[in-house]
Amino acid sequence: MSKTKIGWIGLGKMGIPMSQSLIKAGYPVIVFNRSKEKEERLKASGASVASTPAAMIQQAEVIIIMVTDDKAIDDIFKGDNGLLGAGTSGKIVINMSTVSPAISREMAAACGQQGNHYLDAPVSGSVKQAEEAQLVIMAGGDESIFEKAKPILEKIGRLALRVGDTGAGNTAKLVINTLLGIQAQGLAESFAFAQQKGIKNTDLLTLINNSALGSPFIKLKGEAIVNNNFSVLFSLSNIAKDLRLAKGIGLSTPLAEVAYQTFQDAEPALGDEDIIAVYKQISV
Repeated sequence: MSKTKIGWIGLGKMGIPMSQSLIKAGYPVIVFNRSKEKEERLKASGASVASTPAAMIQQAEVIIIMVTDDKAIDDIFKGDNGLLGAGTSGKIVINMSTVSPAISREMAAACGQQGNHYLDAPVSGSVKQAEEAQLVIMAGGDESIFEKAKPILEKIGRLALRVGDTGAGNTAKLVINTLLGIQAQGLAESFAFAQQKGIKNTDLLTLINNSALGSPFIKLKGEAIVNNNFSVLFSLSNIAKDLRLAKGIGLSTPLAEVAYQTFQDAEPALGDEDIIAVYKQISV
């Protein structure tokens, strides 16, 4: 049983099962979340609770963050009772959120000034993969720090791969999510086109799943369209945000530009639904 104390910040749809995987692996876990009822769920699983991020970094050796966006990261590091306010050193901070490479470079520099270490290590996968510890983790940062953190990351995912220096993990995640947005739009357009031409959704999905185009993503999101079930696994607002981040670092290829605009247009009405709710935007 590992004795490394891990602090976990962010108990959303992904953060809860990811942190639970570490508890199951025997790590002592301390949690912090802005909405306190979610902390109670982790306490029931065996975690302890920190009152603030600053209090957490004083207790834990490794701090893992899984929140929504750059603003949340800024608050966690620089806000009242934030991580940087504790004045600690020798800690490893792993940011698994999908955020901009720029904010990772900023926070890595701030951590380094205090004698701490920073990795950006976002994940590919959704709630099911998080529950099964089958996420794919892409990391940026110092190689020796990554190697120290890798045994922890391997309790969360089936692959943990360092892809470069600080910010490289964030960049790789934006590349992958650009493909995700393009695939989701392509799938939605295929179903909309088939429906216009009188082909049943169920028949189309059977054909795709048994062709070279079949994949776990196509199967899952195709079933969502067939069943008219757009409950959130990965929200449309999140892919819209990620495409904005990708555009912010220079994404300008033809298909990505179209996907970017489609999801920005869909976000006001469909942002709280699953990514594949883009089908409703396209099939109108």
